[in-house]
Amino acid sequence: MSTTTEEQAPAAPAPGAIAARAVNAVKTYGEGDTVVRALADVTVDLAEGQYTAIMGPSGSGKSTLMHCLAGLDELTSGSVWIEGTNLTELKEKDLTKLRRDRIGFIFQAFNLIPTLTAEENIVLPLSLAGQEPDQAWFDQVVSTVGLGDRLNHRPSELSGGQQQRVAVARALASKPAIIFADEPTGNLDSRSSSEILSFMRSAVKDYGQTIVMVTHDPVAASYADRVLILADGNIVHEINHPTTDAVVDFMKTFGDD
Repeated sequence: MSTTTEEQAPAAPAPGAIAARAVNAVKTYGEGDTVVRALADVTVDLAEGQYTAIMGPSGSGKSTLMHCLAGLDELTSGSVWIEGTNLTELKEKDLTKLRRDRIGFIFQAFNLIPTLTAEENIVLPLSLAGQEPDQAWFDQVVSTVGLGDRLNHRPSELSGGQQQRVAVARALASKPAIIFADEPTGNLDSRSSSEILSFMRSAVKDYGQTIVMVTHDPVAASYADRVLILADGNIVHEINHPTTDAVVDFMKTFGDD
């Protein structure tokens, strides 16, 4: 096959091996003297069935990387793949469908529909896809996040922590290819946070779920299989099988976070 440049496009990841991939990912904001380089030629693979935490000082590019990997923001150059599909080549309609069907999201802004009950919010992605929930898995998710007696409540009737539990349950309920989580326990007390993180860890270990989590919390990061640390738009360090102390010790080198 001929190509207009000497460098060929990257090959698609093999199905069942890489859940998400960024190749030569560059993201800039602004122009000229005011340009901000949020991502500086990042290439990274996120393995299927792995729990990855992304950390870094403020402005390091960690949230930008997650948003681009999830198809919520466009790269300036480079490519992003989800399960062998190049998101940078998809039309908006197809990208929307892929996000709905194959990606789960947990953000600090709960993004719950105020007129729907907790149960309706949890199954919403499945409903939009015309699918029925796996009842056994739904029951397990609801039980683990402690929402069994809150399913008929609307968001306005729930505390902030309970709303976050709904958001976590919604992301897990459809068993997506990958879940992107932005500070998923940021509004929970330490006990609830531990319960949610343990369940996310179990979802990876026991059910092969893939989770990518942006966090400032070394304790939360210690639940991951792998920690990627960004600085100035680059991945500068990686910690496998992280402990809280190992994360804290490295983050101290930034004098931030």
